[in-house]
Amino acid sequence: MFIFAILTVGFSGLIAQVVLLRELLIAFHGNELTVGIILANWVILEAAGALLLGKAADRIKRKLFAFGLINIIFIFSFILSLYLARVFKAIFHIPPGLGLGINHILWLSFLILLPVGFTHGGLFSVCAKIYASSNKCDGSLAIGRVYFWETAGTILAGVIFTYLFIRFFDSFQTVFIVLSLNLIMLCFLLFFVVNARGLAKFLLPASIILLLFLSAPVSGWLENSSIKLQWKNQQILDYANSIYGNVVVVKQQEQYTFFHDGLPLITSPHPDIIFIREFAGIPLLFHNNPRRVLIISGGAGGMINEILNNPGIIKVDYIELDPLILKMVKKYPTQLTERELNSKRVNVLNSDGRFFIKNTDSKYDLIFIGLSLPSDLQTNRFFTEEFFQEAAKRLNPDGILTFTLPGSLVYLSQDLKDLNASVLNSLKNVYPYQRVIPGDFNLFLASDSSGIMKVDNQLISRRLSERKIRTDLFLADYVEYRFHPRWRDWFDSSLKDATKKPNRDFAAFALFKTLSLWNSQFSPGWRKLFLGLEKVNLGWILGCCVVFLFISLVLFKGQRRLRFSLPYSIVSTGFFGMLLNLIIIFSFQVVYGYLYYSIAMLISLFMAGAALGSFLISRYLNRIRQPLSLLVALEIGIITWIFLTLFILLSYPPRIIFFMLCAVTGLWVGMEFPLANKIYLRGQRTIGWTAGIFYAADLFGGWLAAILSGILFLPILGVVDTCLVVFMFKLISLVFLFSAFPSGPRLKDLKSQLDKI
Repeated sequence: MFIFAILTVGFSGLIAQVVLLRELLIAFHGNELTVGIILANWVILEAAGALLLGKAADRIKRKLFAFGLINIIFIFSFILSLYLARVFKAIFHIPPGLGLGINHILWLSFLILLPVGFTHGGLFSVCAKIYASSNKCDGSLAIGRVYFWETAGTILAGVIFTYLFIRFFDSFQTVFIVLSLNLIMLCFLLFFVVNARGLAKFLLPASIILLLFLSAPVSGWLENSSIKLQWKNQQILDYANSIYGNVVVVKQQEQYTFFHDGLPLITSPHPDIIFIREFAGIPLLFHNNPRRVLIISGGAGGMINEILNNPGIIKVDYIELDPLILKMVKKYPTQLTERELNSKRVNVLNSDGRFFIKNTDSKYDLIFIGLSLPSDLQTNRFFTEEFFQEAAKRLNPDGILTFTLPGSLVYLSQDLKDLNASVLNSLKNVYPYQRVIPGDFNLFLASDSSGIMKVDNQLISRRLSERKIRTDLFLADYVEYRFHPRWRDWFDSSLKDATKKPNRDFAAFALFKTLSLWNSQFSPGWRKLFLGLEKVNLGWILGCCVVFLFISLVLFKGQRRLRFSLPYSIVSTGFFGMLLNLIIIFSFQVVYGYLYYSIAMLISLFMAGAALGSFLISRYLNRIRQPLSLLVALEIGIITWIFLTLFILLSYPPRIIFFMLCAVTGLWVGMEFPLANKIYLRGQRTIGWTAGIFYAADLFGGWLAAILSGILFLPILGVVDTCLVVFMFKLISLVFLFSAFPSGPRLKDLKSQLDKI
């Protein structure tokens, strides 16, 4: 029966983590750095809870009562944290559309997640102690089995949340489902407490009936009141979630604004007409006869309409990833959006733009990238050298690829210079001709034809006349001003001291510069940190690892080295598991596009692999005579797996291979956890404390990977060097363990364990 309780703990924890992460990303206008901070806070709070409450669990006599109390605090804290995630801006009088800096994101997310993450981490250690005492089994065996069943609950939560909760329930309805599940679980547990069976028979049906009557109105009230406070002084017409994000529709007089994850995406019927006419109109005028156009994101709300005003256009393919966006646009129509989406010349497709580019056979005269800048790993994929190569294959002769990046005609900061230069460097590696029209936003054009370099204000004016395009923007004086050569000369001279690095799929330098630019606007005090991170290289990190290894070998000797090396091995394994899984998912996005269901399956397979590894080792744990030899063998296996995974990823493998990579990576993580606990528990009875130490060590390794992956490893070092960093972390662990044998390395034992693997 207690297995059901452990499953519920794992299930509830993942639901809480994902729901709060999504809500905080909306509030913080999240990017890769935001995700890293939120996940890091969650993981460190879970680690603290596992460690501190695990130590307390060894002293508490009524452990089942403690479990129930912590569980109740957890589920009601979940409700409170969700409400705070939506309304904290109203509490601190922060306008709904205002972004926040690192300082605010760091401490606000920590406080909001504090009660939920801390109590959930403690539940793992308490579960391990209860399982060991109720089943009268070895402590390491209990920890391994609890790890397995909690992971199984996490897998179940991932699948149900992705395919059911997001589609049919709002956030507070999801919370109350978790609340109901936990209360029912606690009622069932009472049947196993002799003095409480009568009470349980009353509480179980009473709780279910009460929840059926109260959950709907209470969750509905919390949902509506939190939305009103979250969007204070705004007229909210609609609020909905999809598997890709959150969409909010706001109306002010006759103007509709459609927000996606807290940021304005579409404005109708009166959009930013100057931006739209320049972004759509100028590239069309640069082409001698545009007929077929592809728009990747941001087409509705003026862009398509401006393109259709060109009489030569016969077809517009419009790609938008999230179908909920266009569903909302159609639900709240204006004359502008109806004219765009109902045109026979417009073909709307819900797909990932990069996936479409790679798999379509269509050819285009112009390809518009409607994403404003590479603000996260997902959008960065549309500003890389590899994507530009794929796009070039879909352009007709004389075709043009066009997009915008932030700019200025007054002053370009170093971050702005490097951001524009990095993407321009990638363009230069693919297209023989590139043209930048500087302004408050820089308009980039790239082609295999020299025609884009010959366009001037006279040619623009002539084509406007020949195509009979009526416009109040491209007047003679404005055209002469906009295309004056001095702006191009100023821009080129500004980029002389900019970076020479290109932006690539597996080394997202433009993403790092975007994060640095965002940080300089909202948290200028952290500017030195980003400047320091940019200088970090592989040699510097490997040097620090060597120094750490040398100092640790000097300080820790004999039994102390073994006691130190075991938690470190789990830290490095948590680091390996989190970072390698992120690399696999990132690589999958690059190769096959952002297919949400597939990515959810990748995560589930990683967790399934971890559960299977924990189960296999736990099943034979009492029969393992040389656990330290087996742990060393596993470390060697992990090191080998790092290089094998890197080799496979760089070959752009078939889709099924990505699934297998995630499952096997999880398998390595799951196998090490119970084995390290067995070695550490020899001669000790502090099960809760040990479970807390190793669970916290596993989470700390994941925290380190989460906080550094988005701002250092993937953008600065790239995938290859990041894998070398993971290798170094595990190599240090191997050296510690190999030197911790009581009588020197037992090569025969090690060989036999490697043969078993």
